Amino acid sequence: MEKIFAPWRAQYILSNSDDKEKIDGCIFCEFPKRDEDEKRMIIERGKYCFVIMNAYPYNPGHLMVVPYRHTADFTLLTAEEFAEMTALAQKCVKALTQLMQPHGFNIGMNIGKVAGAGIDQHLHMHIVPRWNGDTNFMPVIGEVRVLSESLASTYSRIKAIWPSIE
Repeated sequence: MEKIFAPWRAQYILSNSDDKEKIDGCIFCEFPKRDEDEKRMIIERGKYCFVIMNAYPYNPGHLMVVPYRHTADFTLLTAEEFAEMTALAQKCVKALTQLMQPHGFNIGMNIGKVAGAGIDQHLHMHIVPRWNGDTNFMPVIGEVRVLSESLASTYSRIKAIWPSIE
């Protein structure tokens, strides 16, 4: 049996303890209210939407664009919200391409619990960088994902180049 050495995963495992901070209400409503962008992994705050890293990413660099307004209904997005969401998604792709050189992207929304939405009451768009061979037996057989970089490191690297992305 091969062993996988991933010491950065200890931070994730320890963060899931019972003393972990509990957030009352919707995290997508609560996180932007606080002046804790690094702690909450908020990359950018727009007028109608914000960009945040996914705390449980499918791949390193998994970002989300979230409207500030609490809605689960895609058809209720205003033209301004939709335009900014799209513009921020484009900026995410540019930043991740420059930083990580992925071979492709998955971009989309899981609308409703049955569609796979982990937070189904607040609409959000996923931007997931993909690489050839990034799927393997680990998620299927081992029910585990192996990330090659800590969330804090990925956040710092994205945040550092973000201002230069147009």
